[in-house]
Amino acid sequence: MTDHHPYRIGTRRGDLYVLWRRGEGDDHDAVAADDRGRLLAFHAVGSAEEHCARRRWDFVTDAESSLDLEPVEEWVRVPGPVPAAPLLEAWNFFEDLARGVDTALALPAQDAVHDAAYDRFFEADDGGLWTAAETAAAHGLLRTGLALWEEAVRGAVVPDAHLLVRRAGAGSPPVPDAFSPTGHENDQCRTNT
Repeated sequence: MTDHHPYRIGTRRGDLYVLWRRGEGDDHDAVAADDRGRLLAFHAVGSAEEHCARRRWDFVTDAESSLDLEPVEEWVRVPGPVPAAPLLEAWNFFEDLARGVDTALALPAQDAVHDAAYDRFFEADDGGLWTAAETAAAHGLLRTGLALWEEAVRGAVVPDAHLLVRRAGAGSPPVPDAFSPTGHENDQCRTNT
């Protein structure tokens, strides 16, 4: 059975956990989705673990994996020196996300210049200089990956959405918590048990 690993994604609006699945055999790594191709997103790692237990999925917490999207968003907004580690991690995550969820967006078709740009991440410590074409390829893929992430989150199934609500007092309606990522306000998020 496929292992499911919690993967924390940090953004300016807060953190979400997704389930990352290592590909077995000829399968590629992917981010877990429901049977309709919607991203499974959680506000707490414990909720992700409970979700896996209910489905009898193997849940593995060998080490917390995380990706902070803020440096990626900054670099896409204003390209400059390449922060190799977060951009490489984001590139890999966006490929896994694209394989796991069903959205209208797709990552750009990758060609030789994308391969060269990807290889540059491993040469960053050696002072490898990026060509304009490599920079443009990385920029385009990461910009599209960020849009793919936003679309996936807007359509996500959030089994622990109740964690975003706290009670104001006896008989009062729920009051939204301070953390409310895009697509989760005004009861827009889908819940799944």
